Amino acid sequence: MTHPRRTTVGIIGAGPAGLLLARLLHRSGIDCAVLESRERDYVEQRQRAGILEQGTVDVLRACGAGERMDREGMVHDGIELRYDRQVHRLDFPALTGGRRVMVYAQTEVVKDLIARQLDDGAPLLFGACATAVEGAHTTRPLIRYRHQGRAHTLNCDYVIGCDGSHGVSRQAVPESERRTYARDYPYSWLGVLADVPPSGDELVYAHSARGFALLSMRTPAVSRLYLQVPNGTDPADWPDDRIWDELQARTALDTPGKLARGPLTAKAVLPLHSSVTEPMRFGRLLLAGDAAHIVPPTGAKGLNLAVADVTVLARALAQAHRTGSTELLDAYSDTCLRRVWRAEHFSHFMTTTLHTAPDQSPFDTRLQLSQLDRIAASAHAAAELAENYTGLPLE
Repeated sequence: MTHPRRTTVGIIGAGPAGLLLARLLHRSGIDCAVLESRERDYVEQRQRAGILEQGTVDVLRACGAGERMDREGMVHDGIELRYDRQVHRLDFPALTGGRRVMVYAQTEVVKDLIARQLDDGAPLLFGACATAVEGAHTTRPLIRYRHQGRAHTLNCDYVIGCDGSHGVSRQAVPESERRTYARDYPYSWLGVLADVPPSGDELVYAHSARGFALLSMRTPAVSRLYLQVPNGTDPADWPDDRIWDELQARTALDTPGKLARGPLTAKAVLPLHSSVTEPMRFGRLLLAGDAAHIVPPTGAKGLNLAVADVTVLARALAQAHRTGSTELLDAYSDTCLRRVWRAEHFSHFMTTTLHTAPDQSPFDTRLQLSQLDRIAASAHAAAELAENYTGLPLE
């Protein structure tokens, strides 16, 4: 296998952020190389987000990676809020001037982007573990990595860290040059996949005294379901019948109805965290996606924030390549952080409004129900939620 020694943009991480950036750069005539520590099979099977904002859908279509998404994805015009055994539906197009979301799993987005990257012939190395980023404060940064037991060096004009919160990129920024703001939530999600058609046409977000529940989907034949559970929960303590019974109890309405049940094919506990690292640029090293920020999944923002980051970044790199101007690159961190903090706030709002904290008082619960009542009764409050959920326009 040929290992690139030099490239304009070296990208660490072949998640959706790194792969989409490579696609956008290729279409702008900018050479790049992507290094991914895991093997292809693992990358294409990682279960992650499944809700694409309108802007994310538009970007994937525009870069030529939306054909299968448009064929197999499920367009959703709203969500259901269930609380106090009642239901209220939010009509996204009516509240946002036509914006919608698409249900299409991140695993499928990654598969589509990998296929496009390999078809175009741009370097994409799996099993290539980045060990260091050096010279970020110079005009000639480099990435050191290991592949198939051998050490290699990739010289770059720019290094883009898309390798997640535990990757080498963020650690390459000196502690004196970065600030991280973080919050851990006092509960987790038990997420399951079920071989059963979804019980409804749209996602259901349920608030209950027993805790939060989410009824989602992956395909018309596969449901993706979540339950709020205590931190440290062992999935083995939740047999299938207990999960179905709890989902039924937390999503129950005054009107009769039962969830369709089926075999559960996967179970995992997901702790909920928020974090933001500032700035998102150090010299010629720029961070994107989870390398810079994490949101709890309640607001469906993680994947979409990564897409927004690299869309801004691709425009900035294209400007520098085409004109020599670094104006957009110099503004990259500030531009993205405005959107990041808005998404953090929305995700925090959704999480704390819908979940039941371990020490929650009856007063706290009444405040939650009052907020949900306002969303149901006020077009302004409903529009605020819908606009954030479907995604603010990309700058």
